[in-house]
Amino acid sequence: MDPLKISIKELTPALWNDLEKLFGEKGACGGCWCMYMRIGKGEKWADVKGSEAKRRLKAMVKNGTVRGLLAYSGIEPIGWCTFGKRTDFDRLNRARTLKCDDADSVCSIPCFYIKNRYRKQGVASELLKAAVALLEGEGQTILEGYPVKPAKPGNKNIPGPFAWTGTIPMFAKLAFTLAGSPSTSKLRYRRHRATSSDIERDRAGSPRTHGTENRPVRRSIVQSRKTENRKPLTAGLKSPALGVQNARVRSS
Repeated sequence: MDPLKISIKELTPALWNDLEKLFGEKGACGGCWCMYMRIGKGEKWADVKGSEAKRRLKAMVKNGTVRGLLAYSGIEPIGWCTFGKRTDFDRLNRARTLKCDDADSVCSIPCFYIKNRYRKQGVASELLKAAVALLEGEGQTILEGYPVKPAKPGNKNIPGPFAWTGTIPMFAKLAFTLAGSPSTSKLRYRRHRATSSDIERDRAGSPRTHGTENRPVRRSIVQSRKTENRKPLTAGLKSPALGVQNARVRSS
């Protein structure tokens, strides 16, 4: 199979139609419209999913309060991931198994959606790479993801609809490591970007710590730069916009 060529763009209000086309009538999956992680305390998901979720997402896209990346094959939108401050995703803050003491300092990458016929071709991995490059280019130092926990340890064959938060290998390849207990029903993985203070500690031979979790820091493996405008991303080669260029995604 020939490698899949994709380009990646950061979401803007002008790209709403592409996002709507990608999600289709089902709103990606089960009427979600990327709202599941965002519903407020006391709300019932059954009352939000579907048309109300779509209305909310469209309003957030139009006013710039939701962030995300769209992957394209040619001009066809084929994939999506969202990201932002952890505190913007209310469900994360309410989930007992995902609690942390430093949520205000964390950026989360909690959700992916890949069009059915493009799954298992590395599209989600490229979206994750691009999100990491963008966020670290903006100066974020703690990134967090929530890969699905396999029913059996080591199982990599997880059906697409159940892998909407990503997989462990996908995050591990980008130096995300487990934060918290491995025995909980939901998992938290973190990636720490070295800061100037970390570098000084390294020179002094002192250990690095972040927040209250004392997680070891791994050095960034993705080169990134500050975003001056919302140009198309590329995954693989550096660009002035978001540190990535057109990706050739190999079939896994």
